[in-house]
Amino acid sequence: MNRLEILRFALRGLLANKMRSALTTLGILIGVAAVILLVAVGEGSSQSIQKNIQRLGANTLTISPSFTGGGGGRGGPGGGGGQNTGPRTQARQLTLADAEALADRAAAPSVASVSPVVTAGSATATYEAASHGIGQLVGTYPSYFEAMNRQVARGTYFFNDDVLAARKVMVLGTTVAEELFGDLDPVGRQVSVSGVPFTVVGVLKESGSTGMQDADDVALAPLPAVQQSLTGFGSLGSIVVRATGASATATAQAEVTAVLNQRHGITGTAAADYRILNQATLQETVSEATGTFTVLLAAVAAISLLVGGIGITNIMLVTVTERTREIGIRKAIGAPRGAILGQFLMEATLLSLVGGLSGVLVAFAGTRFTIAGIEPVLVPSSVALALGVSVGIGLFFGGYPANRAAKLRPIQALRHE
Repeated sequence: MNRLEILRFALRGLLANKMRSALTTLGILIGVAAVILLVAVGEGSSQSIQKNIQRLGANTLTISPSFTGGGGGRGGPGGGGGQNTGPRTQARQLTLADAEALADRAAAPSVASVSPVVTAGSATATYEAASHGIGQLVGTYPSYFEAMNRQVARGTYFFNDDVLAARKVMVLGTTVAEELFGDLDPVGRQVSVSGVPFTVVGVLKESGSTGMQDADDVALAPLPAVQQSLTGFGSLGSIVVRATGASATATAQAEVTAVLNQRHGITGTAAADYRILNQATLQETVSEATGTFTVLLAAVAAISLLVGGIGITNIMLVTVTERTREIGIRKAIGAPRGAILGQFLMEATLLSLVGGLSGVLVAFAGTRFTIAGIEPVLVPSSVALALGVSVGIGLFFGGYPANRAAKLRPIQALRHE
């Protein structure tokens, strides 16, 4: 009996019990689709987080005060990186003088720009009858826009002259612009922020949401204008440092650490009173975490494939029992053991193959939709792996019933009722 005849017998056996075959195939379909879809969701989540981090720039360092005596971001050189084991120091605020020291090219040649930042705790902007509570009102320097990769869609940025003159001008995020102005062009119009008039000079390009935070619910103005009108001339909320290039980020972090340690009197094993967040290091950490998350999702989904394989074993055992007499007749008229074994293996493999291909189609259709706010990204390797595993499951779990059928003695099979 050739392979074509074995395939024909296998198909005839499966079509004789269409409902049973369909339900068995469904188990494999669900397992394959679940694996591919969950891997796609994990990959989509990873890429979304990576894009959000990349918006901040791979060569950007964010310095903020540390009130717990903790040090800087992980993995960075110098006292501003890694976990501190030394004695706790009294918290010291970041100042404009710290930012000016970091901008000294002699002390920090790898630093391209320094942007001091203050943030107003709560600010309500009004325009005519419209009012909106701004999620984040930032006072800073023009270099902040390039460091944080914030581009304008309409109008322009504010400039160094605006900072020196403490002009009350403002660049709005798209959320703030839509809430206050609707379809009107905000550029050139005046808004009142907590009773202080600011002139809108530009509107940022849309960035989208980052988790629970709307990155477009923001307004930016010159640092002195915000300090004069809203926050007072106190300490800075943070300092954003842009390195001369992505490859110079680690060097820039070491230089920043040395400057701040000297200014803040951090010596020996004393813990730094500031933190340095390295965007490049954060990106690597997130990549590792999301990769582990994706593998975990795939492992959970693979359990359903295992359940589908057990279903194949169950159905094939029932099939062998029901067709015992048929097997006996075929062996009595000369059918070799290999033909019987091949037929039942073929039936199990066809069930898993059809289920696997159907699962791939369902998963592909599923990736066209947004799932839990995430746009799934199809991973070709997961498709090949899931389909290969589904076929392997058919061979593995179909092996025992097929071998059992092939070992039946003709006389015993013919006597079976």
